[in-house]
Amino acid sequence: MSDAKADAPKYQKVYTALRREIESGRWKPGDRLPTEADLVRSFHTSRITVGRAVRDLQSAGLVQRRAGSGTYVASVKPARKALSFGLLIPDLGETEIFEPICQGMMSSPHARAHALVWGSVNGAGASKEDRAWSMCRQYIERRVSGVFFAPVELTPHKDDVNHRIVRALEEARIPIVLLDRPAVPYPERGSHDLVGIDNRRAGFLVTDHLLRLGCRQIAFVALPNAAATVEAREAGYREALYAADHPIDRSAMRRMDPSDPAAVRPLIEDYRPDGIVCANDRTAGALMHTLLQLGVGIPRDVRLVGIDDIEYARLLPVPLTTLRQPTRQIGDAALAAMLERVARPDLPPRDILLHCDLVIRASCGAAVPNP
Repeated sequence: MSDAKADAPKYQKVYTALRREIESGRWKPGDRLPTEADLVRSFHTSRITVGRAVRDLQSAGLVQRRAGSGTYVASVKPARKALSFGLLIPDLGETEIFEPICQGMMSSPHARAHALVWGSVNGAGASKEDRAWSMCRQYIERRVSGVFFAPVELTPHKDDVNHRIVRALEEARIPIVLLDRPAVPYPERGSHDLVGIDNRRAGFLVTDHLLRLGCRQIAFVALPNAAATVEAREAGYREALYAADHPIDRSAMRRMDPSDPAAVRPLIEDYRPDGIVCANDRTAGALMHTLLQLGVGIPRDVRLVGIDDIEYARLLPVPLTTLRQPTRQIGDAALAAMLERVARPDLPPRDILLHCDLVIRASCGAAVPNP
């Protein structure tokens, strides 16, 4: 795993350096900070980066901005009340994006005064639904200040258990910020903030990439009982085909176990895809092994793409082309959204969607850029 400081966004490095100057006493209460133009030159970065760092200093109560005058070190105030937030992530350890999202929360400048609480569940045989409900009750009993909830997926009763958890937290008046996925099926819209990526756009981008490479028979593969994010990614897949004036074939969209050759073989033999969009890298990794087992060459016979860019995507037998989720930034944005929600509970519910980048590797057959 890479070093957290090396992976930190530029604005966070600027924030840390400026905070150090304030806390060391070099800049005292009432002192005027250098102008943004001076800070841009000093840190060799952009005005947007400096502006974000200064806004975070203001959120932390370390500086005050005065219109037409500049930014000044704030007077020392009593420390803000430390808050504790529960992490209700039943898929932690199974869905690889959540560990770096949590790391992004913990390394956020906003996390310094607060605590993240990890629920524990006794009983190795407990179902995912039971584990999630047990953590929910723990957080209610502990009266946490808020809960980061990644709704349950890949179980037949996911919608029922997610509704039960959300309702219990609402009755306890505990704010909720959803991570990665909504708690209710589309087109419903719950009353809570959600932080993640634009999944419809993600599905469009990876499908469009295969179309531009010349694919004409593109399938979409996902696991059964997946989260609403997968429905959105499939919608983006269909939209890309439609935008390219390409036929949309329902038989090309499969919900199946990608590790089962008996499920994969009919897709290859009946539909004969030359490209496959997988709902996520986990599905793509399992499907890749099955295709190779069946003698299907990647990308010789089928071009394969995923979404997420989890750690092992580049370590698969054929390194996977995928769309990279900015997981640490999602964690940072989620914590900021939670603090704002606690401070301003009457804000309308928001979807905070971060940008993704396409990472081209060998599985799609395109020329791989030099690292």
